[in-house]
Amino acid sequence: MDQTHQHNCDVLVIGSGAAGLSLALHLSSSANVTVLCKGPLCEGATYYAQGGIAAVFDEADSIDSHVEDTLIAGAHLCEQDVVRFIAENAKECVQWLIDGGVPFDREESDNDENPRFHLTREGGHSHRRILHAADATGMAMQTSLQEQARNHPNITILERHNALDLITEKKLNPDADSNRVLGAYVWNRDKEIVETLSAKFVILATGGASKVYQYTSNPDVSSGDGIAMAWRAGCRVANLEFNQFHPTCLFHPEAQTFLLTEALRGEGAYLRRPDGTRFMPDFDERAELAPRDIVARAIDYEMKRLGADCMYLDISHQPADFVKKHFPMIDEKLQSYGIDITKEPIPIVPAAHYTCGGVMVDKNGKTDIDGLYAIGEVSYTGLHGANRMASNSLLECVVYAWSAAKDIQSKINSVAIPPALPTWDESKVSNSDEEVVIQHNWHELRLFMWDYVGIVRSTKRLERAMNRIELLKNEINEYYSNFRVSNNLLELRNLVLVAELIIRCAIERKESRGLHYTLDYPELDNNAKPTVLTPDNH
Repeated sequence: MDQTHQHNCDVLVIGSGAAGLSLALHLSSSANVTVLCKGPLCEGATYYAQGGIAAVFDEADSIDSHVEDTLIAGAHLCEQDVVRFIAENAKECVQWLIDGGVPFDREESDNDENPRFHLTREGGHSHRRILHAADATGMAMQTSLQEQARNHPNITILERHNALDLITEKKLNPDADSNRVLGAYVWNRDKEIVETLSAKFVILATGGASKVYQYTSNPDVSSGDGIAMAWRAGCRVANLEFNQFHPTCLFHPEAQTFLLTEALRGEGAYLRRPDGTRFMPDFDERAELAPRDIVARAIDYEMKRLGADCMYLDISHQPADFVKKHFPMIDEKLQSYGIDITKEPIPIVPAAHYTCGGVMVDKNGKTDIDGLYAIGEVSYTGLHGANRMASNSLLECVVYAWSAAKDIQSKINSVAIPPALPTWDESKVSNSDEEVVIQHNWHELRLFMWDYVGIVRSTKRLERAMNRIELLKNEINEYYSNFRVSNNLLELRNLVLVAELIIRCAIERKESRGLHYTLDYPELDNNAKPTVLTPDNH
């Protein structure tokens, strides 16, 4: 058990979704890259993304329009120059995916000489600009990217490896003049040992933190690891109060929360009360195509007002052939639960879906620490503001993978591989015989985050949540100090830290904007700015 392995590489990518794999592929011709995945290579939020990826491919659309729609959806808290940077580079980066073999749907009347993509529309978009592969776009992207990565001689993929903590110069020597990242400690889940990986550059592409909530559309790996590791290493974080709740997830006793893509509403689905009446026109003139924060709050309001367990999403008024063609994966999945979406409405509830804030980065994905980058959902770029617009997330992944790779490529030959790093010290810990304590803390955290830091908040609820966080932190820190690491312990430690950062950001925002709605401050603050937290060791 005390055996520890040392590895080194040019570039260590922590995370294997659209952001991490795209960056690895961009760098693979000039560097040897190691990609870490907590589970199997495909297990991340990308694989489950249904809707699509936004980019201006239609002559009637424009980059200005994409920018304006994003600013409106983000409740005018987006960084405008970043929004434009991403919109302007969207087509080129999506074309890179197409050239790599991602099979986006084409128009039926299409011919091979002049291919036209089928573009759909989602909430917040004023034009059809969503490229998609039926209703399983993320799966198509992930499959294509991982096939390319597996076959590349310069990319090493380590599955079932959890990054445990970043290693920086100041962590090894608090008096060091600089604080460059040197690598990471990694938990090899199969061998149950901690390994040391040194690298010239480290990229966090670990996704979001929606597992901090009781109900989430995210896979189990979305436990905020990158945000927590970056904070512990000395990076600032921003806007973590803006947690997007996807309005429409399947409500069914036998199903884990299953996402029902916004494209259903884009293609005409209605939201209905249990009595069959529509309610979205009562809340917003855009009705079902209003941005997600408005739709999620409306569903939450109607459920609480009526004492109902769920609301309903109904596309049964559309032709059956149309529904089956556009939503084959959803149709098949719901058939397995005895629901025929061509004939009956689907029971739905909101669920935690996307972390709009994260580790602060510049336009190259660089964090506050030299050599450390963060791309994708783990990062705060300024694109999403107070509410992410549908299908901008996969776009952010591929644009920042491209810009970060370009920046790293320009520096890689001038940076030396770090010297051998100290091994992980397990001499003072023992095996835990109380795994049930971790499970109990886990459930407690996710339940009070849902109740107190959910779709509707108040100062009193946030203070209650913070009191419980302090108790949990003490228990977990003691546990972490005395027992050997395990997958559940690592994730719980990270989730509790990220939950604390979410609550701190939420307490600081004295207004309601976008995804942050508080009963005590229902009005907008005209001078609102991003919420930035700085660690003590910054």
